[in-house]
Amino acid sequence: MATHYANADAESPRTDESPLIYRTRLPVRIWHWINALSIFVMLMSGMMIFNAHPRLYWGQYGANFDHPWLVIGHRGTSGYLSLWGHEISTTGFLGYAQNAPYAFPPLVTIPSSYSLSDGRQWHFAFAWVLLITGTLFMVYNIVSGHLQRDLALKREERSFAHLWHDIKEHARLRFPTGEAARSYNPLQKIAYLGVLFVLIPTVILTGCTMSPTLNAAFPWLTELFGGRPSARSIHFLCATGFALFIVVHLLAVLLAGPFNELRSIITGWYRLPKERSK
Repeated sequence: MATHYANADAESPRTDESPLIYRTRLPVRIWHWINALSIFVMLMSGMMIFNAHPRLYWGQYGANFDHPWLVIGHRGTSGYLSLWGHEISTTGFLGYAQNAPYAFPPLVTIPSSYSLSDGRQWHFAFAWVLLITGTLFMVYNIVSGHLQRDLALKREERSFAHLWHDIKEHARLRFPTGEAARSYNPLQKIAYLGVLFVLIPTVILTGCTMSPTLNAAFPWLTELFGGRPSARSIHFLCATGFALFIVVHLLAVLLAGPFNELRSIITGWYRLPKERSK
């Protein structure tokens, strides 16, 4: 009798397993991975470029003896970060790390040995990848309805009460379950829309502003951002925003279940988490 029941259990389908749904379409998955590669290469090559002059300014200032709002430097073997005159010791992380007297250490730059020209070549090459694929993805968003269907905030999601509740749930690490996990939650939508419509366009335009050739062709870019030094500062802040987005994104993937999240962004298939008991 025991054997009979064991076999019956083995042969019967599992009824406690939540459904597997097709959640992430192929164009979204392709753009996600191309975008991830582009951003990582641009961040790392951008840090190499920053090492050539590790100071940031506002306005029309930008010479060696002007007053920067941010400095990542070193005194001997002691690294430091200065933010509006307030100095923080960063030895071993920034300014001086891995026996290298640079703002960002070789471990996180492309190339790993100091070369401004190579850093620029990597940066500009993947800037074109980001621009072209980003443009194609925006066309796909509009034509396919992905933007309106999956990313636009619904009327009830735009209320402060709904957003505040979502923030509190995420702070408690209580992620959406059941049918609520079938689509992006409001915080995901805001983050993705911020990347698509704020970070990516701003980082591209400020990057163009720092190019002397494009300055000559489009002088209004310099006026728009208040000068090339200001454009460089905004470019740096956008890059910092990308880095923070990546950190939060990876933490959310780990906390929500990395296998299920990775399966969704690789194959498109996602298993809905079971409804949380009240």
